[in-house]
Amino acid sequence: MIMQKILAYTFDEYAALVRSFHGSAAPGVMIGGFMIDLVYRHLPPGGLYDVVCETATCLPDAVQLLTPCSIGNRWLKIIDTGRYALTFYEKRTGAGARVYLDCGKLDPWYEIKEWYLKLTPKEAQNAGSLLNQIREAGTDICSIEEVRVSLGFFGKKKKDPIAVCPACKEAYRSADGAAVCPACRGGLLPYPSGHRAAGRSRTA
Repeated sequence: MIMQKILAYTFDEYAALVRSFHGSAAPGVMIGGFMIDLVYRHLPPGGLYDVVCETATCLPDAVQLLTPCSIGNRWLKIIDTGRYALTFYEKRTGAGARVYLDCGKLDPWYEIKEWYLKLTPKEAQNAGSLLNQIREAGTDICSIEEVRVSLGFFGKKKKDPIAVCPACKEAYRSADGAAVCPACRGGLLPYPSGHRAAGRSRTA
């Protein structure tokens, strides 16, 4: 068996890292590791890269595990087209590469194809066999293409002024001049927000 590497990690080392972060060695995060390994081999060293991820499922975790890009620092942007693809681009020039899981390359890899195209229910999939096929396939199931990202697409990062909401008494970014924070306006959170009854608030 070929010893597959994912950047500086062996397959098993990366699987352990994924489990500690994601909760399990999810197929999507494992394949994402190979996708990132492939794109790094096609990019000039020393660049300052941001990432666009085309799905919100699993793949962003691979990016956050293996690169400096995260949702928190905004170097990772998610545009959920539903495609299993990501683009690394030089943040000063927009030049980059897009890598994707290629359906046309899945026929030799039955378990991966069944998982990816949801041809077999999850409970009927053989998780061990699927992981072994991902290990063996490595980057062979991916394709890569050169792209140039329009830097103006994302606009400039703004530092909104900070205000204290008169309803919940919490600080928030105030960009639209509304009288209260977006949470207190309603509809954004799955629980009530706004006025607090005296003595109900707890701190850690």
